[in-house]
Amino acid sequence: MYHATFVSTLYKTFFNKQIIWIIIGLLLFIISHFINYNKLFKYSFYLYISGIILLVLTLLFGSCINGSKAWLDLKFFSIETSEYMKLVYTLYLANLLSKKRPTKLKNELLLLLKIFIIFLIPSILIFKEPDTGAIIFLFIITMVLLYNSKLSKKYFISILFIIILSFLLFIYFYINYQDKLIDILGTSIFYRIDRIINFKNGMQYERAHIALGSAPIYRFNLDKALIYIPESATDFIFSLIPNVFGIIGSYFILFIYFILLLTLYNYISQINIRPYRLFSYAFFSALTFNILINISMNIGLFPIIGIPLPFLSYGGSSMITNFLFLSIIFSKKKKPKLHL
Repeated sequence: MYHATFVSTLYKTFFNKQIIWIIIGLLLFIISHFINYNKLFKYSFYLYISGIILLVLTLLFGSCINGSKAWLDLKFFSIETSEYMKLVYTLYLANLLSKKRPTKLKNELLLLLKIFIIFLIPSILIFKEPDTGAIIFLFIITMVLLYNSKLSKKYFISILFIIILSFLLFIYFYINYQDKLIDILGTSIFYRIDRIINFKNGMQYERAHIALGSAPIYRFNLDKALIYIPESATDFIFSLIPNVFGIIGSYFILFIYFILLLTLYNYISQINIRPYRLFSYAFFSALTFNILINISMNIGLFPIIGIPLPFLSYGGSSMITNFLFLSIIFSKKKKPKLHL
């Protein structure tokens, strides 16, 4: 059985940096009660534009890591610009959909077209990095905000129907007409999609599956993990936990996430300021889906699409962004109502 040294590869390389990101995130969370976040919603369009600019700069001048050009090097540190985009996108869309519902059908359709363009521009830029996980995050945010907006639910149902129909149509062509799909999408895009669909043939899935299946009930060994798992500090950290702490460690992590989501939901249910409420429900939904998708990736129930485990996977940009989301949500008690 292969023994991977845990201390040398994870503790020394990632642990110290991760502690710094957590401390910065906690500081942002603590000072949130002294910051007026209303202006973030007021100027959210300009923040959204700044996110688009950062994504373009990343594609032009960004650093390529593990085949993904998603990081912008700022000399002393690098930022994953798609993480910043998640925050400003949610702010802007929550602010836009918190306004009064258009009275005319034409205006409603124009608003939906605007939302589609707002979603499409960053999604195309992020797809070119590529970062499938970030696109799914934006998609979840969009659908949740549409569902909770003042727009008629028929639009939400129609969009959902179109998405499901498009997915089934793609699966049909993938099974029966792969050559035509390659002609339409191009070789590069097709094989990226093909790797996602056939994820169970990959080494990451195989190693994660073995790691989870061979983990003991209890273990505490920070020196060595039982099985080598690729990307064990990021996307597959949930598979690493039982190798270091046993199955009990995995149950403990699940319990912590349950408490976090329950606390967050109870807090959000008391928010009556509309843009904050929409923003909060959007993040709560995306956070829940991220946790479920990441764990499903680890146990082989979902394709490997690069979604980290929130607050646990290594990554400064992701950690700070999640804390910023929480800072804005938990700041609402001491803030006056926002009039838009």
